[in-house]
Amino acid sequence: MDDIPIGGLLGALIFLIFLSSFFSSSETAMMALNRYRLRHLAESGHFGARLASQLLERPDRLLGVILLGNNAANLGASALATIAALKLYGEPAVAIATALLVIVVLIFAEVAPKTVAVLYPERIALPAAYILRPLLTILYPIVWMTNAIANGFLRLFGVSVGAKTDQPSIEELRAVVRETGTRIPKSHQSMLLRILDLEKITVDDVMVPRSAIEAIDLDDDWEDIVSQLATSHHTRLPVYQGSLDNIVGVLHIRKVLHQSRGSEFDKDALGKIMRAPYFVPEGTPVTTLLLRLQSERRRFGLVVDEYGDLKGIVTVEEILEEIVGEFTTQAPGAAADIVTEPDGTFIVDGASNIRELNRKTGWDLPTDGPKTLNGLILEYMEEIPEPGTSLLLAGYPLEIIQTRGTAVTRARINPNKVEAESDAESN
Repeated sequence: MDDIPIGGLLGALIFLIFLSSFFSSSETAMMALNRYRLRHLAESGHFGARLASQLLERPDRLLGVILLGNNAANLGASALATIAALKLYGEPAVAIATALLVIVVLIFAEVAPKTVAVLYPERIALPAAYILRPLLTILYPIVWMTNAIANGFLRLFGVSVGAKTDQPSIEELRAVVRETGTRIPKSHQSMLLRILDLEKITVDDVMVPRSAIEAIDLDDDWEDIVSQLATSHHTRLPVYQGSLDNIVGVLHIRKVLHQSRGSEFDKDALGKIMRAPYFVPEGTPVTTLLLRLQSERRRFGLVVDEYGDLKGIVTVEEILEEIVGEFTTQAPGAAADIVTEPDGTFIVDGASNIRELNRKTGWDLPTDGPKTLNGLILEYMEEIPEPGTSLLLAGYPLEIIQTRGTAVTRARINPNKVEAESDAESN
């Protein structure tokens, strides 16, 4: 060592610190890589991404080769710093050289490179993979032996070492969608989040309630049936006999128009073009129903309870609106569910679906109980309220405007939510 010039020692020392910096940054960058983006790059033909993916399949081997190189570089740098200190100033300078080396390694071989690697993992990891992959092949016997000992030690504590196949949870996917920022338009983000929320929604949440069903009663006069068919704004109509709980079929208006062109168009002819009804148990998840409707090539199902009584109708359009928002047009002559008043309050139909109200207005009325505004009011009041009754419903000031029989038909809602709830008060 006495023959090595001091300049050569310092040059070798700088090289080893650079080598340590390379291994430190490679370790952090490899672990900070977005695995899904990495998979996309690898599938797109990026050779560096493919090498990085192969290395990450066995993180124990990857860490083995990185730490082997990093420790070798640090130990070599320590030895060279000691030799240089002895050559220049003798034994008293060894402690000073060691202290200086610790500071230099900490700053230039650890903190700085790892910080850059965390900020730009792809720029560091993908080029580094070109060096680490062949290096792993060369040093494989040493890495294998080191990992065998380390993995055996970990197994004593029940730690299994191998390729991890983490699958993102629904909550993690939601977080990913929200964090995309401007990369995905807000409307698209909203649709993606609604798709993820479909698992929580059942047919009871999106169905048209029994009271709002338009259907044909075969017991009516033929002239009344023809008039109803001619004025209906729906493409498909359920057909019953005597009671809505006795659905006998489903009519498609297009087939009715085709049949009406013939000479014989009566109840018997109507019965021949009806399709058998498709019944859906209440509580069925909409994702399950959507797949069933697709396989059955149907557009809607009839929701029945445990006793077989009809509860409502669920259509493909209602399910799609949960994803893309409202897009169907309102039937001519039908009253609007929500009417905005000049003072900023809203007149709302009591039969309005709570989920639709929340979607249209941005409110957060509870959806885990009754499905309509009328049901929510009755559950809260525990009685049939009189017109003029005021209450605070889920924090929203509400006034009963109109009732009919046992139901609230119209209510006024103030969109300015009040934090503290209070009991209902009568005016």
